[in-house]
Amino acid sequence: MNIYLEAFGIFSKIGVFTIGGGYAMVPLIEEEIVEKRKWIAKDDFIDLLAISQSTPGILAVNISIFIGYKLRGIRGSIVTTLGTILPSFLIILAIAMFFHNFKDNPIVERIFKGIRPAVVALIAAPTFSMAKSAKVNRYNVWIPIVSALIIWLLGFSPIWVIIIAGVGGYLYGRLHHPKVES
Repeated sequence: MNIYLEAFGIFSKIGVFTIGGGYAMVPLIEEEIVEKRKWIAKDDFIDLLAISQSTPGILAVNISIFIGYKLRGIRGSIVTTLGTILPSFLIILAIAMFFHNFKDNPIVERIFKGIRPAVVALIAAPTFSMAKSAKVNRYNVWIPIVSALIIWLLGFSPIWVIIIAGVGGYLYGRLHHPKVES
């Protein structure tokens, strides 16, 4: 099968059936791209995910751009991005056209209240998977916990947390693994 059509189909399928945004899509993308098709190595996927989270924009679009580019350059990134955004765009367009007809329907309200806990689970699952892949252990688990608490409780900007973590990682590497000059 043509890799462009296959990639478009994969990202479209994920876009249609994923409720909860980019973080809910991560485990599905990982399963399809890393585990089933082995188009990208697990470590490369984690790196692409970290870059996607660090760049401005929508996580799902960012990760699709990076994966598409890694697969087939600019054409690949266009195909995977269209596969990601087109289903959501069409669904939102259809909902917007007919929303006024069912916005106060109690059945629809109950359905959305039932979906919310599932979305939380879909977001939590990749968090634990990423922690395992990033080798978070009992010695460094405090870093993501403290970072999350600082952002959540103190309203600290995630940008500063990323910058501080990057500088801290650099300094840690310099102190514990200094370059050996020859």
